[in-house]
Amino acid sequence: MSDDFPGGFPRSGPPRKVKGGIRAQTKRGAFGKSWWAKRWLTVLESLQVGGRLERGRAYARKGQVMDLTIEEGLVRARVQGSRPKPYDVTIRVEPLSRAEWQRVAKVLAREVVFLARLLAGEMPTDIERAFEKARVSLFPTRMSEMQTDCSCPDIANPCKHIAAVYYLLGEEFDRDPFLIFRLRGMTREELLRVLEEMEAAAHPPVREDAMEVASDDPVVAASASVREPNVSFWRAGAIHDDVFPERLNSERPGALLLRLGAFPFWRGAEPLADALQPVYERATAAALEVLADLTRKG
Repeated sequence: MSDDFPGGFPRSGPPRKVKGGIRAQTKRGAFGKSWWAKRWLTVLESLQVGGRLERGRAYARKGQVMDLTIEEGLVRARVQGSRPKPYDVTIRVEPLSRAEWQRVAKVLAREVVFLARLLAGEMPTDIERAFEKARVSLFPTRMSEMQTDCSCPDIANPCKHIAAVYYLLGEEFDRDPFLIFRLRGMTREELLRVLEEMEAAAHPPVREDAMEVASDDPVVAASASVREPNVSFWRAGAIHDDVFPERLNSERPGALLLRLGAFPFWRGAEPLADALQPVYERATAAALEVLADLTRKG
């Protein structure tokens, strides 16, 4: 079935079924759980483009989006409609310049709370305030700040295919809030590296002669001990008798898996960490048995 009338005007038709498409985790109601996902969706839903948003949500839930990639300033996706060939969707967001990111980094470096949460892999709840102080915006505030395009014949922009991709992006921002940083031109790792460089420049290493002169000062001595490399760390030492503890408690097996975050576009019946939790519990129990056996033999 064609998406067009003979005169070229778009017509809604049932989309072709997709095998292995990206299905939205949200089965009903509003998309986006976190404040940053909702903030992203605010721009789209403020347009009031009627049924196209509803059809876009339906496309996202049916798994009509075949693939989706996020790059610096660019989102690419393929969406299956009623025609045999999928439609190509692009969403472009103007990345922040390096100078703008430097201003943001200076604000973040002065805010201990921001820095601590970023290092912990968390998105600070008031991160937008830091961007406002730097005179930039983390999120697009209106549709004119983005360029959206779809190869479908619908003359409206955004169409339902663009809306479907937009909604899935909101869910992906729920999984990894720092994808919005990447979309705006800098990954979380790059931002942390900039912050570390600023920290190093603000607190240069203490010279050896300066440490000798001020060694009586406990504050300087403590600072020097932190900044000086611990050479003994890299030297082998004797193995202590208590290397095998009598008991090892693990509050939550699979803690490393949890730190890695959700699997990109995972669409299983339950979160991946929960699905693998029984495996980690059995592995932990087996490891404790081995450790206990080594302790008894030791």
